[in-house]
Amino acid sequence: MINLILFGPPGSGKGTQAAHLVERYNLVHISTGDLFRYEMGNNTPLGLQAKSYISKGELVPDAVTIGMLRNKVEAHSDANGFIFDGFPRTIPQAEALDHLMAEEGTVIHALIALQVPDEAIVERIKLRGATSGRTDDSDENIIRNRINVYKTETTPVFDYYAQQGKSHSVNGLGSIEEILARLCAAIEGIERKP
Repeated sequence: MINLILFGPPGSGKGTQAAHLVERYNLVHISTGDLFRYEMGNNTPLGLQAKSYISKGELVPDAVTIGMLRNKVEAHSDANGFIFDGFPRTIPQAEALDHLMAEEGTVIHALIALQVPDEAIVERIKLRGATSGRTDDSDENIIRNRINVYKTETTPVFDYYAQQGKSHSVNGLGSIEEILARLCAAIEGIERKP
């Protein structure tokens, strides 16, 4: 079993690479965005709680998000492992995820960060914006703000796992295949515990 956090700023290629890693290692991809859409779309109790906060323009409390993660992990108790994408974004979330994994009798084995320069991210997201239909993908000011939010609020999570010897950086520039090869090399070097 191996449990990974795929880390990086918006537009770094996490979703693309996660799909390849899921196939290669037979892992379950847990995207918080997908989880929220599923839970809210199916009007589950957690989805209804999330909707109540979102409808007021408030952030969904970590406890609700962790509840959704717990449901997903427990629904796949026979999995070879998990790739967490988009979570954790803060140190309290990382601590909550570590607690959840401990309750499930396992750990987060590694956080792998895709390193991509800001200018390349801006270009990637603008290119994606041409087809995604997302307004936040076509406005450069919004894109740069998202990068800054990532740097200030989310990068401390890298340091949190680095203190446990679990953080790794991978060059996120190049072809999909080149980046995947770097990710696989990093994964193969990770010590796997329960």
